[in-house]
Amino acid sequence: MDLEIAGRQFTNLAKINVLLGKNGSGKSTILRLLEQNKESLPRIGSANYITPERGGELTYSGGIETNIASNPDWGPTVRRSNRYDNFRQMSVTEFRKLETLVLRKIEKDTATRQDLDFSFDTTLNLINGLLDNVKITRGEASGFEIRDKISNEKRAPSTLSSGESELISLAIEILAFSYSSENYPEKTSYLLLDEPDVHLHPDLQERLIALLVEAIRGKGIIVIIATHSTAILGALSDNIDAHIGFASPAKQDVAFVAIRDSLRNILPIFGAHPLSNVFNKRPILLVEGDDDERIWQQAARSSAGRLKIWPCPAGDIQSLDEYENEVEAIAGAIYENAQAFSLRDRDDNPYEIDDKPIVKRMRLNCGTAENLIVSDDVLASLNTNWNTLLNQIEAWLRNYPNHPQSLSMQAFKTSEYDRQNAHLKSVRNVLMMLAGSQKPWEVAVGQAIASLITGTPMTGDHSLTTYLGPKLVDALGLRPRRRRFSSGRSRYT
Repeated sequence: MDLEIAGRQFTNLAKINVLLGKNGSGKSTILRLLEQNKESLPRIGSANYITPERGGELTYSGGIETNIASNPDWGPTVRRSNRYDNFRQMSVTEFRKLETLVLRKIEKDTATRQDLDFSFDTTLNLINGLLDNVKITRGEASGFEIRDKISNEKRAPSTLSSGESELISLAIEILAFSYSSENYPEKTSYLLLDEPDVHLHPDLQERLIALLVEAIRGKGIIVIIATHSTAILGALSDNIDAHIGFASPAKQDVAFVAIRDSLRNILPIFGAHPLSNVFNKRPILLVEGDDDERIWQQAARSSAGRLKIWPCPAGDIQSLDEYENEVEAIAGAIYENAQAFSLRDRDDNPYEIDDKPIVKRMRLNCGTAENLIVSDDVLASLNTNWNTLLNQIEAWLRNYPNHPQSLSMQAFKTSEYDRQNAHLKSVRNVLMMLAGSQKPWEVAVGQAIASLITGTPMTGDHSLTTYLGPKLVDALGLRPRRRRFSSGRSRYT
């Protein structure tokens, strides 16, 4: 679906749409624009905007119910103002509305009435499934009561945590809207959720999204969620009906796209919740394959906490560009001054490579990651050196001329043992064996990289820092005790 509202284009909307953006990017403005111009929405049945500014307690207020009953636009008007302190009290009124809608559905819908497993308790169970410690039950004067899940003792609304209260309120609003949309069977209803992640732990965000998906299943509802939570995006990553768009103050229009595999793989590295600022403190390092990921995971583990990166494999060199573009889009939408890295084998390419606005792109200063095995630092960490290894290689070639890897090792010799550039991928395990180590080669290389920070690096043409290249060494601070820039700012922020 494509929308044009007040001169702005919103293209390729799906059933559920995540509008991702940092504070000030215009996410809320877009939702308010859609709600205020709801009569221009295609085949409009109803539209509901749920504000991020939520306060109050889950108690009944007759005044609120009177306001809603006498003026249907009262709720949307105060929501748009972002100043409504009684959202939760209004949700209690919504609960009474929800109860009426469900009972009316049972009364009027023959199929529902004949389903003996369906009752209003079915709807309550959806809400209570979100909660660990409390549950809501039908009450008398106040619409519903809050009880302890274990003891069944009645709980005062004021004893609820902000997350519990938030979950109950949002669940009621979503379910009430879902049932009310059935009043417009031939039309489309629009649910606009503005930062539903407020006050919610990432686990609770995931539960809320699961309820949302269930509530709108099979109904003519379009959902747009404005958020900067990657937890919400992650909860929808496997949903074929979900698209993502990026809000930016520099762009009036938003193009939504399907959630691709590359995005699914990157999402966990952005941290459970962007407000934790994990990504800025431990930026992503995109690498080509699983071997490269294991190298840099080991380097981070062995660095005593000094190398703060999140390695993420793209799968192959062809996919690396796509992963870089995904990181550019997400990091740029969520974080201020975001930083990320990508690393390629040099292969037969020039060492230099241009950066993207956020992703600093780098190549190794050697053929492939396997060439790092024969750098002086890695060999020293294996208690050997190049001359000793060279003698072992020569002896191996004489003794094992029919070995499956003898031709590859002979090619290494023919290159005049060009340690920096020869193709060593097929002989990497033989080299580790000849070096006298039973370690996986990725572990040995990763530990040696960490030693650049924690120990004393070697120098020279065949040092590990030379093979890694100056751009990578400088970007990740792969030098002893070099923890900050000269300005005093952490290199990871």
